[in-house]
Amino acid sequence: MMLTKELKKKYAELELQLHPDCKKLLDGWEELKKKYSGETFAFKVRDKTLDIPFTNTSLSGIGIKKIYLPRYSDWGDILKWQLQENVPGEFPYTAGVFPLKREGEDPTRMFAGEGGPERTNKRFHYVSLGQPAIRLSTAFDSVTLYGEDPDHRPDIYGKVGNSGVSIATVDDAKKLYSGFNLCDPKTSVSMTINGPAPIILAFFMNAAIDQECEKYIKEHKISIADSGLPMADLPKYNGPLPEGNNGLGLQLLGLSGSDVLPANVYEKLKAKALASVRGTVQADILKEDQAQNTCIFSTEFSLKLMGDVQEYFIQHAVRNFYSVSISGYHIAEAGANPISQLAFTLSNGFTYVEYYLSRGMKIDDFAPNLSFFFSNGMDPEYSVIGRVARRIWAKAMKNKYKANERSQKLKYHIQTSGRSLHAQEIDFNDIRTTLQALYAIYDNCNSLHTNAYDEAITTPTEESVRRAMAIQLIINRELGTAKNENPNQGSFLIEELTDLVEEAVLTEFKRIAERGGVLGAMERMYQRNKIQEESLHYEHLKHTGEYPIVGVNTFLSKNGSPTIIPEEVIRSTAEEKEFQITALNAFKKRHSEKSAEALNHLQQVAINNENLFAELMETVKHCSLGEITHALFEVGGQYRRSM
Repeated sequence: MMLTKELKKKYAELELQLHPDCKKLLDGWEELKKKYSGETFAFKVRDKTLDIPFTNTSLSGIGIKKIYLPRYSDWGDILKWQLQENVPGEFPYTAGVFPLKREGEDPTRMFAGEGGPERTNKRFHYVSLGQPAIRLSTAFDSVTLYGEDPDHRPDIYGKVGNSGVSIATVDDAKKLYSGFNLCDPKTSVSMTINGPAPIILAFFMNAAIDQECEKYIKEHKISIADSGLPMADLPKYNGPLPEGNNGLGLQLLGLSGSDVLPANVYEKLKAKALASVRGTVQADILKEDQAQNTCIFSTEFSLKLMGDVQEYFIQHAVRNFYSVSISGYHIAEAGANPISQLAFTLSNGFTYVEYYLSRGMKIDDFAPNLSFFFSNGMDPEYSVIGRVARRIWAKAMKNKYKANERSQKLKYHIQTSGRSLHAQEIDFNDIRTTLQALYAIYDNCNSLHTNAYDEAITTPTEESVRRAMAIQLIINRELGTAKNENPNQGSFLIEELTDLVEEAVLTEFKRIAERGGVLGAMERMYQRNKIQEESLHYEHLKHTGEYPIVGVNTFLSKNGSPTIIPEEVIRSTAEEKEFQITALNAFKKRHSEKSAEALNHLQQVAINNENLFAELMETVKHCSLGEITHALFEVGGQYRRSM
């Protein structure tokens, strides 16, 4: 009896030493096990409670649950698991930021862009046909990426519509996304653009708003022809509409909904569109300076533009669109190893957080609008890149910034490695891409692009894109273990890798901090030098064969696995180039009376340090991409690299 009393006393003393959060986790363990043992699973998404099936039955009749908990009985093991792992949807979100994956929406998001907006629109409809959710990812040509207009200039003409779509006006954006309801909750659009990102984003937002105006015009049987607006020479979609395109978004080509509808009606439709639209714009200027190089404005001015976009999003309740995709993909493609990719990307993310806070924004007003983008290669560290990113971000958001639960959740898109595609034995590229996709899906990515096998030599064909999509669909819909949503948890290897990569990333944070933070390190060119050193190391090992690549430096075919020379490289046609230039000139002529005044007003907004994105939403109705960037060069400064 005395021994029992002593034990109870000791138990009470030790229990008092437990942190309240730890005690709460232990007290709730049995309830948590019960919650994950049923045939259905209930959880809340915003104001909705979803109750969905929790078990998939195999052909053999075995039930595979979507989430499995560890069989630990020791309190120390249970507590450590909950603090470092936990179930998906619970802090620190190591296994995932949502309790379960979205029903009826695979993470598939395919990248496309070639020729004019019509050709890319056709490809978008091809990859989306029959899919329950529309998830588009847009590649822009280098002319657009550098903020220029299509032109006959020798340094521009050959690049128009090559390796990306040519977009110079708001009408181009309307055609590019026509036939897709941009305000449908199952539609999501990503745009890979950085320097001129706010301008392209303004094109996109106006396209979405005008779609809502178009629906209103049709519903209320309003005649645009009777509005008194000049209807002659309005732009047209170049060619027949592709299968699946119902023409939505084309009725107001050459016009704005604000030209046709009363101001109060237009503002209501605008607010509705901004609150509904889903997607991402990359707009990550820090990684551009560090790795990809498509910078056009000074870094300081680019940061201001990014802050203006986010400020506008807060003011106009844009909750479902990410104002920046903090990108590691291009850092990896430039040569960084997976640890440097992750460390540089997360440190860039925290730099944006500090900048937005310095502008007076509140953490929980902007953190949910931040997303991330990683590359997935073959190295072991890639198998835990999402786990480590989620864990580090969640801990920093909760403990340093005192952010709420929504802000703690790091959401990311991932793309299979372009650097791992080879022009030798190109059929083997699909094998690598499949394994990289498996890494990503098992790591509970939010969005995934699988590269086409022939991207090592040309823009992908419809056939190769279909195969690339099939990789994801086969894993998600056929692979038995992918029916479970936390397959990595409980693996000794995965747990050890997670801890090792987390430690390595935190060590890299210290190196960056010692150099004055991200911006200070950039001035010393620390990130660029490290990326180049790691790229050289990879190329050396590849050359010597110490880093084996099947079909490239080992297991060569009897004829030596020569580089494949494509019979035809897909390029934009002369007709497409000429159509873009003609359409641009027609746009400028149509808006000639308003464009100069709009550009002057935009410059005054910049000089007065007011919100430039709010003004860009109006400027793009009358001005082209090139006109806007050149006007901003005069007040914001052009980019010059530190040497």
